[in-house]
Amino acid sequence: MSAEDGWSAVAAAWSATWGAAAAPAHAALLDTADVGPGTRLLDVGCGSGELLRLAAERGALAAGCDPAPGMLALARQAAPESDLRDAGAEDLPWPDGAFDVVTAVNALAFADDEDRALAELRRVLAPGGRVALANWAEHAANDLDAIEAAVAQADGEDPAPDSPERLRGGLEALLAAHGFAVQDAGTVDVPWLAADDAALVAGVLLGEDASVLRELGPVVVAAAAPFRTPDGGYRLRNRFRWAVAATPS
Repeated sequence: MSAEDGWSAVAAAWSATWGAAAAPAHAALLDTADVGPGTRLLDVGCGSGELLRLAAERGALAAGCDPAPGMLALARQAAPESDLRDAGAEDLPWPDGAFDVVTAVNALAFADDEDRALAELRRVLAPGGRVALANWAEHAANDLDAIEAAVAQADGEDPAPDSPERLRGGLEALLAAHGFAVQDAGTVDVPWLAADDAALVAGVLLGEDASVLRELGPVVVAAAAPFRTPDGGYRLRNRFRWAVAATPS
């Protein structure tokens, strides 16, 4: 099964569990990039379409792409007027200069060739257009990462180190290295709530089979104990980094 098919298989569960989690980051990007009526916007790695829906509500002329057909099917429901295409970041099926704003939220991390992906983002931007990126901040800023580190340890693996883009100044450095002029950057809180143990385990171990849920579910619950709320649910404090930059006019 390809990675794209894997995402298609969990698309509905991912959308219901995580689709709205990045909404504060989406708003920060759209606000900073001045997305409004008539803005030609492309969301790369659009997933189930949450950012596209917000952009369309602002009057933008929205388009999106994702390599997972299952995600695109949900995006078509979320943003039915958007121009949606099956594509990855490295090969965007639009002409040069087609957009005023290109967004990518947690998308570049899945690109096989990040340099090529950023070149494509720049290619489809009109002169003076803006690219708006967001992704998870460093592990230490995310309760979710503390749980995932415990799962990795229980599974005999070492937690992955922070990528440069997750660290302070990382997105700005990446954009500057590819010829963009950074206009603004920051962080935004993206808390995630789980109603009970079952919802917590299902969200953290999304896509795993029943045997893995039985084996690692107790690890998830134990690691999340500091984040338990009085009603028996969980509140995980997480953070995204974001940056908006412009192409030369």
